[in-house]
Amino acid sequence: MVSWGRGGSEGGASAQPPPCGDAPVTMVTRCPAWGHPEPSLNSQWLSLLLLLLLLPGPPPALGMEDASFPHLGESSQPPPRACPPRCSCPRADTVDCAGLDLRVFPDNITRAVQHLSLQNNQLQELPYNELSRLSGLRTLNLHNNRISSEGLPDEAFESLTQLQHIYVAHNKLSEAPQFLPRSLRVADLAANEVTEIFPLTFGEKPALRSVYLHNNQLSNAGLPPDAFHGSQAVVTLSLSSNRLSYVPPSLPSSLERLHLQNNLISKVPRGALSRQTHLRELYLQYNQLTDRGLDATTFSKLHCLEYLDLSHNQLAAVPAGLPRTLAVLHLGRNRIRRVEAARLRGLRGLRYLLLQHNQLGAAGLPAGALRPLRGLHTLHLYGNGLDHMPQALPRRLRALVLPHNRVTTLGAHDLAATPRLAELNLAYNRLASARVHRRAFHRLRALRSLDLAGNQLTLLPSGLPASLHTLRLQRNQLRALEPEPLAGLDQLQELCLAHNRLRVGDIGPGTWHELQALQVLDLSHNELSFVPPDLPEALEELHLQGNRISHVGPEAFLSTPRLRALFLRANRLHVTSIAPEAFLGLPHLRVVDTTGNPEPVLVQLPPTAPRWPRAEGP
Repeated sequence: MVSWGRGGSEGGASAQPPPCGDAPVTMVTRCPAWGHPEPSLNSQWLSLLLLLLLLPGPPPALGMEDASFPHLGESSQPPPRACPPRCSCPRADTVDCAGLDLRVFPDNITRAVQHLSLQNNQLQELPYNELSRLSGLRTLNLHNNRISSEGLPDEAFESLTQLQHIYVAHNKLSEAPQFLPRSLRVADLAANEVTEIFPLTFGEKPALRSVYLHNNQLSNAGLPPDAFHGSQAVVTLSLSSNRLSYVPPSLPSSLERLHLQNNLISKVPRGALSRQTHLRELYLQYNQLTDRGLDATTFSKLHCLEYLDLSHNQLAAVPAGLPRTLAVLHLGRNRIRRVEAARLRGLRGLRYLLLQHNQLGAAGLPAGALRPLRGLHTLHLYGNGLDHMPQALPRRLRALVLPHNRVTTLGAHDLAATPRLAELNLAYNRLASARVHRRAFHRLRALRSLDLAGNQLTLLPSGLPASLHTLRLQRNQLRALEPEPLAGLDQLQELCLAHNRLRVGDIGPGTWHELQALQVLDLSHNELSFVPPDLPEALEELHLQGNRISHVGPEAFLSTPRLRALFLRANRLHVTSIAPEAFLGLPHLRVVDTTGNPEPVLVQLPPTAPRWPRAEGP
């Protein structure tokens, strides 16, 4: 032990080391200037030998330190991983610098990184020397920056031989990188300003599966014929919202999903889709396709096609040569004037046929034209100018959607051929009560939803199916409600009678008696002067806004103990128009809307109901 002292005495805590200059202090050596005799050489060696013998284990080599022993100011824990400032590094192979408003590429990124996220920043370029040293990178996310083509050096990708996912969407690229790594699996260059791609951008990528190029400025001239040569594993290709004028040839034969919507496509060249025998989804909506731009062979080789969207084009007829495998055919918003059964023959697996907003008119859908579609589930025909119900529809049809036509009559047998209908929408036609036969719905024993809104009905239709769950009759001319049309509707859950001419005196006694399951009743925008009595017990939501109600008595809701929401806005209520006892016995009441009345209304909710949701303002 080295002892610091003066004249051989113990120095204590306040003692200072002697002023020996830079002379090293070794073992028990004393500073000779302080009057102690210098020990002999033999005694020094003897002391050193004795000390070494007392040390455990072999003596350390001269000049070497024990690396396992923590030195002064050091921790025994391993040093933390290097991580760029403000970024997060949740794992040794992950660096997340997203959303930091970075304007320069961060330094201090570990070479071991495999997943690097730089999305949602302000980067304009990627330095070659920084990016190229990250040779183990597998995922590079550059989404939503300001990177231009000049700021994305092609050479940087040459060393990224393990890169699998690159996301450069929402930047300012004017052309795609000329070279991307062969290891690539997913490439997203959407929402840029790309006008040109190159043979090795996506070519010679045997593992490439998904390419996203939508929302760019690509024309057919910017897409080389060999753009996907050697990349025969691509299953998803999105070229939507570009400037293509025809379907590009030489697309990968492995495609399963092809997005070409919202281009300028006016034709599909013969054979352009002849090799895509695995294609399941084809999106061609919002283009300029005419009948001359297609032929009988256009889709004939697509033996796996299930979804075809040709809506928002200029077709005048249903295309010929449609694949038998189709399940969904979308032809809405074209100029189709007539549907020929021959064009649909063989489509026995078609489930959804959408023909809305065409020009079928009175004669465009001949009787039996849809009969070949034996598996049809849903038929959309709204906005076609039809003046009568389509005849000889497929028997398995479950949903018939015909709003915004000119149908004036519903005969006894018009729906007899479709007994499995679950949804029937005839809203906004020209149906009058006198022209709806009392047995029009007789065969529809599975009907759950009936929409007759926006017609000219003055009475509830008779013979409504007992299976109904939803009945919509708003915006008609109903002047009276009688119990007979609603008798037996014990499964009805929602009834909409808004925007009619109903008065309380026009609602016959017992009208609501059999509506045991009714939860939502809409009587808004009628001519009611007070809350109708004897409402259904199961009622949870009651719409009475836009009437003439000036008083709510203490017994108004005695029959509706499950009421949760009450809408009384835009009536004639004043401060004390609602009796204090009106809401007693309504433990589930959560909303009372009285806005838009002449005065703010005093509302007293039951003690068990929270007060914050209600509205009381004028």
